[in-house]
Amino acid sequence: MGDSRVLLEPCGITARSGAGIISKIRLENFMCHSSLQIEFGDWVNFITGQNGSGKSAILTALCVAFGCRAKGTQRAATLKDFIKTGCSFAAIFVHVKNQGEDAFKHEVYGDSIIIERRITESASSIFLKDYQGRKVAHRKDDLQELIDHFNIDVENPCVIMSQDKSREFLHSGNDKDKFKVNNVVKFFFKATLLQQVSELLDNIRVQLVTADTIVQELESSIRPILRQLDELREKIKNMEHVEEIAQELQNLRKKLAWSWVYDVDKQIEEHNAKLEKLKERVPACQERIDRNSVKVEELKGQLLDKKAHVTSLVQKTSEVRKMKEDLQHKLSLATKERLELEEERSRGANLIKKMTGRLKSLEKQILDIQEQHMRATQAEESAVEECMEKQQDEIDVARSSVTRLQQEENTLSERLSTLINSKNDMSKEIEETERRHRDLCSQIRELQQRQTNKVTAFGGERVLNLLRSIERHHKRFKSPPIGPIGAHVKLVSGDTWAVAVDYAIGKILDAFIVTNHKDSLVLRDCAKEANYRNLQIIIYDFSRPQLNIPYHLLPSTNHPTTLSVLHSDNPTVLNVLIDMGHAERQVLVQDYEMGKSVAFEQRIQNLKEVYTSDGYRMFYRGSVQTTLPPNRRGRTGRLCSSLDARINNIQQEASKLQEVLQEGRGRKRNSEEVCRSLELQIQSLKKRRLNDERILLSKQMELQDMKNSFSAENNRDPAPNVDEIYEEISQVRDDIQGKELLLEKIKVRMVMAEEKVNDLRCSFESLCDSVKGEVNAIEIAERELLLTEEKLQSAEEERAHYEGVMQKKVLPDIQKAEKEYEELQNNRQENFRKASIICPESEMEALGGCVGSTPEQLSGQLNRLKQRLQQESQRFTESIDDLRDMRDKKERKILKKQQMYSAFREKLNACQKALDLRWNKFQRNASLLKRQLTWQFNGHLRKKGISGQIKVDYEQKVLSVEVKMPQDASGNTVRDTRGLSGGERSFSTLCFALALHEMTEAPFRAMDEFDVFMDAVSRKISLDTLVDFAVEQGSQWIFITPHEISTVKSGDRIRKQQMAAPRG
Repeated sequence: MGDSRVLLEPCGITARSGAGIISKIRLENFMCHSSLQIEFGDWVNFITGQNGSGKSAILTALCVAFGCRAKGTQRAATLKDFIKTGCSFAAIFVHVKNQGEDAFKHEVYGDSIIIERRITESASSIFLKDYQGRKVAHRKDDLQELIDHFNIDVENPCVIMSQDKSREFLHSGNDKDKFKVNNVVKFFFKATLLQQVSELLDNIRVQLVTADTIVQELESSIRPILRQLDELREKIKNMEHVEEIAQELQNLRKKLAWSWVYDVDKQIEEHNAKLEKLKERVPACQERIDRNSVKVEELKGQLLDKKAHVTSLVQKTSEVRKMKEDLQHKLSLATKERLELEEERSRGANLIKKMTGRLKSLEKQILDIQEQHMRATQAEESAVEECMEKQQDEIDVARSSVTRLQQEENTLSERLSTLINSKNDMSKEIEETERRHRDLCSQIRELQQRQTNKVTAFGGERVLNLLRSIERHHKRFKSPPIGPIGAHVKLVSGDTWAVAVDYAIGKILDAFIVTNHKDSLVLRDCAKEANYRNLQIIIYDFSRPQLNIPYHLLPSTNHPTTLSVLHSDNPTVLNVLIDMGHAERQVLVQDYEMGKSVAFEQRIQNLKEVYTSDGYRMFYRGSVQTTLPPNRRGRTGRLCSSLDARINNIQQEASKLQEVLQEGRGRKRNSEEVCRSLELQIQSLKKRRLNDERILLSKQMELQDMKNSFSAENNRDPAPNVDEIYEEISQVRDDIQGKELLLEKIKVRMVMAEEKVNDLRCSFESLCDSVKGEVNAIEIAERELLLTEEKLQSAEEERAHYEGVMQKKVLPDIQKAEKEYEELQNNRQENFRKASIICPESEMEALGGCVGSTPEQLSGQLNRLKQRLQQESQRFTESIDDLRDMRDKKERKILKKQQMYSAFREKLNACQKALDLRWNKFQRNASLLKRQLTWQFNGHLRKKGISGQIKVDYEQKVLSVEVKMPQDASGNTVRDTRGLSGGERSFSTLCFALALHEMTEAPFRAMDEFDVFMDAVSRKISLDTLVDFAVEQGSQWIFITPHEISTVKSGDRIRKQQMAAPRG
């Protein structure tokens, strides 16, 4: 197609000044136009022309110029498809008026804005020029700003309705299709700004939800602080309780101080009575010593007389005793000889009995052979039968061999199984022995380490590391820690009670003692540094003097207690053993039976537990008697002073275990060799058995063949041969006679030996009778001598006992009691002085005194209260004032945040209410607009005598058009536009579009082929309606149609242009 031409119909044009209307458009190489320029009027513009003249290209160019994509025009896939065939570029120039109050940047662009859109094969560009043609902007955002300013939306069918969009709506009969964004929905939803308002409200709702989530997060963020505040309040409440405990502790200390004074007064009274009783024991003890001394002198004289008498009797009977011993020796020899002869005679008789049996067996054999020979001569046997019998015998032999081999194989299998079980048992024994050997070696290493350093017995290398750490941090301690406790105690009398003491208080021998809670925390840090976990730390007052336990509070028994066998130079250690370990109430005994008697039968007061020397623990709780065996795997005897003997014993035991282990391994190797040998024997027997089974099967088959093949019989008469048997019988008879002669000789020797024994017995008895009187006299004298010696020894022991009681018990007890009395007096003065320092006695009486409570009970209560106070104090490292300040700050902070978040919540609620109100208004306006659309649509249809209705369902997104034709006598309403004729459908669409145009604002509007499928009458009515609406509405209108528009009345606001016919 060549250059396009436009034929203008002359008419008077009344110009008007406006903003956003199109004054001119020029196309270069665009679609079918090489060069086209059209000027538009400010009001109504009609462009007519034949099909193919390029009318629709004008609207397409407008859409492209205002930024529409190629697919949005529905005329091409890409912008380069708009370039005319054979050309390299396409250009669109649109002149837009920019006058009046609504002008866009008038100071920049002037009275006119030129939009230039240039398209090439590879790219496209946009330029905005002023009225003089100078480039002002080139970005797409600048074009979008201009479009937004003039409210130009070329994709809205109410602004530009192309022929494709008209055709789609006219042919869409489905209600939902009309609601699609690319179809008629923009006629209504976008024209009325409902879409913009809906999107705005939805965006606000999303923002409100986001804000509500943020506020909820903020509100939830203070919940942990509220929990912390509650915990802080609870901690303050607990710390107030700690202050009450501290006050109660102070009162208990005052009571305890004065209770020691009152307790010492009681002890002084008791010691006075005890001292008087002890002094009364001296005369009685001395009287018994004197009485036993006289008795000893008398018994010594009697003993000398009896020794002289026994000596004289012994000298007289010495020769007789020698003769008696000689006869007794000969008698024993003769008796032994007689017994040997009896045994030899018994063996000979058994041998003769066996030979006689053999003789009878040979004679019976001869009779059997003779009977067999007689039967053989009477029957006729064939050679085949003999051969068959022989073959049968071989079969029997082979079968017995197979059976025997099977039995041997079973026997060896059972033996192998037994050996395997025995070997498994030996393996278990070896493993157990190895474990015991390792334990002994470990004990040896520990004991050797203890020889070099005693402290290692109470914690190993860990305690050494801990002591080094304590040394490094010694300046942090108020007082140096004491420990381990086991290193500060030792046994008083040897190692007899080492095991028992270890079982009794072994659990606290590894512990350390500190003077206050702060030192315990420092010591705990040192333990962590030394990697010493689960260290037991005891808090005890170092300034407290050694506890003096009254006699009546100790177990009333002569057996030692754990405290009595221990010694320590540090009184704090002994106090801890008493307060924490109850060492003064643990009784030690030698053996198990004595422990049962002391623990369960004697009912001893103040007794807590009984420990035996080998570690058994026994105690009585209510009606239950409990006995616990020692833990053999535990480390005991750590207080032993000498370890060499114990190490030697353990080394000997380890050596024995090593020997047992080697012996067991040797037996295991031998057993394994025997097992391998038995397995080889079983394999050999199995091969032999299988071979014999094959032989047995072949012989059975041969026997069957012989029975089937031979039938001839051959007789023979075997002659039995019994000469050898007769010779053997003769030999046996001769042997029997020889044995009988030998047996007779033995009997003679036995008679002689018996006579010799009888003679020696008679001589011995006669000798015994002759010296019986003298022997009895000696025995009587010896018994009397022994009795006298026993009496003398008893008297000396009794005298020594009372002397020992006097020297070791009575006098020391008196001295000790006097010393204790002096100590009690001094202790009373010291306790009174200390108690007076703590509080005066009058204040003590004001507190209610300490009547009914002993110092031990008060001390126990004090310790328990201290532990409780320490436990409570450990929970709180801050002071109560700091906690109260912290609580006030947190309360103020939380209150401020709560008030702020409450204000946020109130604002959100207000926004939500406003949104709900606007949404209700939006729905009400949408309903009003829907009714307004129906009223306007029906008003336009009425011009042709048609009535109709538009229904919009926002939720289902359904838009339905109902039209009622005047010529339809049935009165039915057409709900599907496809049921209308072409003209009726086009007119209905035009009315629907005009109804929406009244709700749409735009500087210009364009409609292409709006009158398709209309008849002449409908077209006339439609054109008149459009012109009147366009003139009244006031916007610039561009109508494109291929039909004649001569019926359109001319006017100064109407401009008609005709496109040149297309070239062939």
